Amino acid sequence: MDFHKLFLYKQWSDQRLFQAIAQIDQEKYLDNYNFARQQLNHMTIVEELFRSRLEHQKTLHAQTNTDVLPAFEVLQQRIEASDVWFANFVQHIQVEQLSDIIHFQFIDQKMGRLSIEEILFHIINHGTYHRGNIAHALHHAKVVHPADTYTVFIHQFEPERRV
Repeated sequence: MDFHKLFLYKQWSDQRLFQAIAQIDQEKYLDNYNFARQQLNHMTIVEELFRSRLEHQKTLHAQTNTDVLPAFEVLQQRIEASDVWFANFVQHIQVEQLSDIIHFQFIDQKMGRLSIEEILFHIINHGTYHRGNIAHALHHAKVVHPADTYTVFIHQFEPERRV
């Protein structure tokens, strides 16, 4: 699996999503805007949790969301930083390291273990899931949801693959 390409895809998809969320009319569709922020907040926290596990650092969060939502711009910056970190991480990891097992405590206090490969897949899959949730809010807020599938990404970055 080409994790570097997958994390470039995630970065590309996140950027398209940020542009769409910024178009929400907050006066008319504040609930949809706040739902998008809540989803971004959750995405950010989960990515930061797994990053700390991959770095063998202390977990930064006790929950997977917060009572007070950060500003959209703050969430965007944190996800952009996360995207850069993961793209860099997968660019430098050796294939044989992907099967290394990381032991950690989940938020529910139960112990767990995942391979690095499973963690990376989870981050990609988790982001896709929540971008889909946000797409629903964009629809209700009358904002066009950007096409963000992997095939659209591939055809944009490797146009020779589409004839």
